[in-house]
Amino acid sequence: MARKINPFLHRLGIINDWKSRWFSVDKYKQYLKNDIELRSFLEKKLENASVEDIIIERSSNSLIINIHSARPGIIIGRGGTGVEELKVAVTKMVNEKLEIKINIIEIRNHELSAKLVAQSIAEQIEKRAPFRRTLKQAIERTMQNKQAKGVKIEIAGRLDGAEMARTEWLSEGKIPLQTIRADISFAKYNSHTTYGVVGIKVWIYKGEVFDVES
Repeated sequence: MARKINPFLHRLGIINDWKSRWFSVDKYKQYLKNDIELRSFLEKKLENASVEDIIIERSSNSLIINIHSARPGIIIGRGGTGVEELKVAVTKMVNEKLEIKINIIEIRNHELSAKLVAQSIAEQIEKRAPFRRTLKQAIERTMQNKQAKGVKIEIAGRLDGAEMARTEWLSEGKIPLQTIRADISFAKYNSHTTYGVVGIKVWIYKGEVFDVES
């Protein structure tokens, strides 16, 4: 049987960096659990803000959360009220006297983000759009960006309300999954429809990385 690995994990520590950046021996379990809870809370709270990634950095007296989003205005709110509300909620979840800082980082090329592409496809499928047309349009939008060298989208479930679940996929360009220096954005996402859950996987190849800043 074939063995598959997440493309991000396959390159972790080589061209990809960790999403939780801290080190602790005594409080490792506590911090790990807290990071999972924080990410779950923020992803649910900001589900309409097109959040791609949440990076958590810790030190002895501070907690920095970097939120990468294609719609930063939704998170910031009027006069920064949205960020202040998040700070209050995060402070309650941390239960430590830490200086909490939340940075909102705008994603300009959202068509190169596998997670945002998968979210867009999920929204269209939930609105009962034909899945083949939805996949083709997503691929066309991604390939219009010259940085994209290839894209593959796989979808599985009761497509268009069919009685039997099946898997369909479309691709354009190349996706060198075994090449370690290949910069591949990968994401999995679920679309909740009236006839069941439809799983979506997206791979976007953005070229090769030769020099990684340390």
